[in-house]
Amino acid sequence: MLPTDDRLLLGPGPSPVSDRVRVALGAPARSHLDPDMMAILDNVRAQLARVFRAPAGAMTLAVSGTGTSAMEAAIANMVAPGSNLRALAIVTGYFGDRLAQMLTRYGAQVDVLPVEWGKAVDPADVERALGQASYDFVTVVHAETSTGVRNPIDLITPIAHAKGALVIVDAVTSLGAIPLDMAAWGVDVCYSCSQKGLGAPSGLSPIAFAPSALLKRVACRSFYFDLALLSSFWIDRKYHHTISAPLVYALHTALEEVEEETLERRWDRHEATHVQLVMGLDALGMRILPPSSARLWNLNAVEVPAGVNEAAVRAALLTQHQIEIGAGLGPLAGRIWRVGIMGSGATSANVTRLLDALPAAIKTAAHA
Repeated sequence: MLPTDDRLLLGPGPSPVSDRVRVALGAPARSHLDPDMMAILDNVRAQLARVFRAPAGAMTLAVSGTGTSAMEAAIANMVAPGSNLRALAIVTGYFGDRLAQMLTRYGAQVDVLPVEWGKAVDPADVERALGQASYDFVTVVHAETSTGVRNPIDLITPIAHAKGALVIVDAVTSLGAIPLDMAAWGVDVCYSCSQKGLGAPSGLSPIAFAPSALLKRVACRSFYFDLALLSSFWIDRKYHHTISAPLVYALHTALEEVEEETLERRWDRHEATHVQLVMGLDALGMRILPPSSARLWNLNAVEVPAGVNEAAVRAALLTQHQIEIGAGLGPLAGRIWRVGIMGSGATSANVTRLLDALPAAIKTAAHA
């Protein structure tokens, strides 16, 4: 039986979808090569270029799949076995480590720059690491979903470029929610997903290759993620795979909402709801894990108070208040809740609802 009641999705993703996006999912179906679909795909490419703030000449499209599919597409088109390509993977959490694993699987020689979970990378450490060897790539997660940390991409890219390395950025949790500017920051490859800051359902993952990356791409081992084949579908109307019409409609509509609001106002909205959450948690005697200078606005790593059963609190929120929040990963498992306030869900009313429910859920968990 399909769900009939609404839940407030305040986890690390997916985020809530607006009524307008929900209606778009039910628009009349079109095949993947229908002229109507091709026109929408053209619009989506242009929308994505603007939301990424991609440089002129960039290739932008959306991979059919979740954020990890875009991660793999980024690596699969830039790294080939036997090419002796070397990468510095900045690992500040779970998804930075996933990038490092992906690089290894595709044949890169990978050196890891480890950073304590809950802290952002220091650009000085990046510069020191890049001075130890010659690298072709630096990979880094902009918004580390596992820790609530924002890494300073704008400071990292010039350091990497000065050493001759391209920069691949994971913007899965940042696109549409916090400032991101591929062109101004000099990002070479950037990818994201549809279900977080953009406010669409999961299943499509935006990706952008700057001209600097297009010049260096390799023969892709993957058929499904081959940028040449994907672009032949998105641009030249040649069959590659059967893209989901409802998901395209939803992403197109979500991107319309982003642009109507404007990125600047959308970023301001996410910052305002973050500040409201932090102040409310402080009043409850609770803290956010990362230092304020490195915090994400839309993904908050809330420290679990001593003696509190974090899983029981999440269960109480879900069953008694219809609110979903996320658990910690890796070394932060059991130590934090991951609270996502993003996309159309980044509202003052949603923050208030969570802050009102949290003390009751903690009390319920204590008596469970």
